[in-house]
Amino acid sequence: MITYLYAVGRDLERVPDVGSGGVAGGALRLVDEAGLQAVVSDVDREAFEDLEAHREDLAWLAEVARAHHGVVEAVGREHAVAPLALATVYLDDDRVRAVLRESREEFAAVLDRVDGRDEWGVKAYVRPAAARSAAGGRPSSGAAYLRARREALREGDAAVAAAEREADAVDAAVAGLAVQARRHPPQDRSLTGRPEQMVLNGAYLVDRSAAEELRALVERLAREGSIDLELTGPWVPYSFAGRAS
Repeated sequence: MITYLYAVGRDLERVPDVGSGGVAGGALRLVDEAGLQAVVSDVDREAFEDLEAHREDLAWLAEVARAHHGVVEAVGREHAVAPLALATVYLDDDRVRAVLRESREEFAAVLDRVDGRDEWGVKAYVRPAAARSAAGGRPSSGAAYLRARREALREGDAAVAAAEREADAVDAAVAGLAVQARRHPPQDRSLTGRPEQMVLNGAYLVDRSAAEELRALVERLAREGSIDLELTGPWVPYSFAGRAS
């Protein structure tokens, strides 16, 4: 067996209450060192030492991800937490203790950064154009069809460009309320499940005391703007947990 590391916190006195346990049902425990506590469990060494063999096993990856995030969310409900990346494993608890000692200042900086704050997401989509009446009926010829098609593509490109400019303004407005902001690449339609093109995939670290102000801001921007906005959260601040941030 090897040690799977979920998250690092301070002043943790007990493991989170996760009914199903950690990855593969492993019992959770704390590893304490240098004033920090790591939330860990044992996992099968063979399964995690050759992660490349599991890259195409989507069911296995999804199961690990659910368990991982379940533990991190449970810890994050009560404490500031520095979540680790999926499938972070070490040879044993002694190696985890060494990591806590070696990276104590970096973990402390992350915990200071996220304490009392949550991650929120704002996604923006190109709003579907209103259906146009087909004046003149069907195209009278192939040439007419091609002209109409080119015009539709030009209008579509212009709509996306306008939406991207508005998304930049939304990002700036929300970032002005946040402590830190990250702009992730827009997600593909296959991931969003929406037919509209995404033009903003922003993450924002926001003081908990400003949560209602954030909601009101996004509602106003959505009401006054011409793009569809989606506010998600609050989340454990994965986007702001990098020790080099």
